[in-house]
Amino acid sequence: MKLRYYYFLTLSLLAAAVSSGSAQTSVRLAPAAHAESVAAFQRELNAEYRDPAQSPLPAEVRATFTALPFFPADYRYYVEATFVRDSTSAPFKMKTTGLREPEYRKYGELRFVLEGRPLVLPVYQSLDLMHKAGYEDYLFVPFTDLTNGHETYGGGRYLDFRIPKARLVPLDFNRAYNPYCAYATGKYSCPVVPAENRLPVAIRAGVRSDH
Repeated sequence: MKLRYYYFLTLSLLAAAVSSGSAQTSVRLAPAAHAESVAAFQRELNAEYRDPAQSPLPAEVRATFTALPFFPADYRYYVEATFVRDSTSAPFKMKTTGLREPEYRKYGELRFVLEGRPLVLPVYQSLDLMHKAGYEDYLFVPFTDLTNGHETYGGGRYLDFRIPKARLVPLDFNRAYNPYCAYATGKYSCPVVPAENRLPVAIRAGVRSDH
């Protein structure tokens, strides 16, 4: 991957700029183009997990690794979201699976509708990462959903994001990936999904659980 930091895989969501004051049209790809973008994401992630220099997989697992288990690409989990900036939230120490407590701040919210339900996902910015070249606009979106613990990893999954240039942005759960802790317990320090990022729906998209 071109951009990496600790346990993060930087697989950015597409961002579409919508001119201020102009009519907001769909920022989503057409179904066929979206399916190909998801396939490219999956190929890239599988390539990283096969690479000894990047993979979180233990050597004995990587030796027989072929591909991660993905849900089939599903256009229903590719939605338009309204990004709402939050400039008032104070920094806080995010809990992790280890002793490390990195500082984050809530940067904003993604508001969207899925399965007919209005939902909100808070978006976070790392206070450490924002000072590193190439990561100044990097945002982090952890979440849990009703599939955790059986269809997907029990600790939740992550999405990567970039500070958007418009209020209307595409949000693609087909790009959800597991924290490294899903593959090597105790080796990595991964953020614990905050309570406010728990979605009351099943997200059958992105990386599945294979154990």
